[in-house]
Amino acid sequence: MTRTVAQLIAECLVAEGVEVVFGIPGEENIHLVQAIHDHADLRFVLVRHEQGASFMADVYARLSGKPGVCAATLGPGAINLLLGVADAATDSAPLVAISAQVGLDRIYKESHQIVDLVSMFEPVTKWADTVLSPAAVPEMVRKAFDLAEAERPGATYLAIPQDIEAADAPAHLVPLTGRPSHSVSPDPEQVHQAVRVLKEASFPVVLAGHGVVRGHAEAELRDFVEALDLPVATTFQAKGALPDHHPNSLGVVGFMRHDYENFAFDHADVIVAIGYELQEFDPARINPDHDKKIIHVNRFAEDVDSAYQITVDIESDIPHALRALTQAVRYEPIRPFPYRAAPIREMLVKELEEGAVDDSFPLKPQRIVAEIRAALDDEDIVLVDTGAIKMWMARLYPTQASNTCVISNGLSTMAWTLPGALGAHFAEPGRKVVAAMGDGGFLMNSQEIETAIREQIPLVALVWEDCAYGLIKWKMDLELGRHDDVDFTNPDLVAYAESFGARGHRISSAGELAPVLREALDDGGVHVIVVPVDFRENMKLTDRLGELTINL
Repeated sequence: MTRTVAQLIAECLVAEGVEVVFGIPGEENIHLVQAIHDHADLRFVLVRHEQGASFMADVYARLSGKPGVCAATLGPGAINLLLGVADAATDSAPLVAISAQVGLDRIYKESHQIVDLVSMFEPVTKWADTVLSPAAVPEMVRKAFDLAEAERPGATYLAIPQDIEAADAPAHLVPLTGRPSHSVSPDPEQVHQAVRVLKEASFPVVLAGHGVVRGHAEAELRDFVEALDLPVATTFQAKGALPDHHPNSLGVVGFMRHDYENFAFDHADVIVAIGYELQEFDPARINPDHDKKIIHVNRFAEDVDSAYQITVDIESDIPHALRALTQAVRYEPIRPFPYRAAPIREMLVKELEEGAVDDSFPLKPQRIVAEIRAALDDEDIVLVDTGAIKMWMARLYPTQASNTCVISNGLSTMAWTLPGALGAHFAEPGRKVVAAMGDGGFLMNSQEIETAIREQIPLVALVWEDCAYGLIKWKMDLELGRHDDVDFTNPDLVAYAESFGARGHRISSAGELAPVLREALDDGGVHVIVVPVDFRENMKLTDRLGELTINL
């Protein structure tokens, strides 16, 4: 019995452990969509925009650790995948994008819908190529997944010409399943040098980045910082790598102004950067004078940056490196450092506690953060969109486990959280998920409400409404003293949600949010909750931080 190349690709996806593919069919990829649909071990989730498919695959990858897969037709369909693919690449999430391409009979000349897709995807992927022969399918699919998963993880892209997809696959071709090991052990000499730097330090501070989460190194991070009683700040993408209730936790760094946590770095003479990537935030924010010693612990070397000049470079599996460091500092031993950053924790707690009881309306951002935290268990998930909302949630949302407050801070894309919530459901079906976003981002990808309803996927979209691009307004007010061209009007978002068949809710007092949010989470259906927010708090916050001093 013959099979098509499309069916062989489906077999290869199953061999890679793929369970779900997000996408939209087109004339040129119908054989692949049909092959995925017909395979008992695969599910094709039809979405309403290819951008939504790429964001679903992106979030699925971040939460599951397995490559997310998205598919589209050629030309405009493939181009629509590009934003989510770039987001995955800059957030170090493994993703494999597959699209159709024109047939080999016309790929070499000007013809209908032809675009050089490989050249378009190359800048935002680890590898992009076109399948030119059925015989190449098993090797190219294996390569796409291997490169996507290997540190530093990211996106890959395959273009499948229309005539290749529909062609018969030679019977001897089978999926390749070998997965080469990418494990790396720490260099003992670099570990020794790190210990020597720590011995000479007065006030070392740990910066935990996204690599800690990807490497599942949370326990090793805790053991290391407890061995020396070191204060720990995380990046936005590593929130929860050390639980916020841990006494050594400082919270996150990366806010656009000098925040509480920055005072610890002001005093630091050594930064132990574990799993940190420069794309997460500019290191000049924690080393503005370029004078701190940096111990770099990650699977790969970082790019050159004048504010991130590495003193000791430990390139290794992060759990293995941290175990070696912990053992070394206990063997020496190094005296524990006096933990002098408690005032930072106290200020964070105080700011959130005061906001939690503020009954003013529209709701203060602090009150919304507190209500989301109260409605979710520690293992539940909130996806936080880009905008002013990200600044408030990143700073204040108490996070006790990795990947439970998920933020994009590589590309910092808007509008990923609503489709991303569908990807989160497939990655973590047993957890409750809230997609938190501004009203600007909501209307960019709100069409995926229909996907959630059709696929019977629970979705709670919490929309912070201020009728503006709030973060840009905030930055304009800070830097220009005024704002222009950032305000807009919204349709009736409740009626809009209900037109899809979802349940819409508009909050009209501070006390309404908690019961409505809990009801939506318990219901298991599709809910859109519109919360008017008072972003006048933005300028109050930056004014207050500008006057702040902390003695450590």
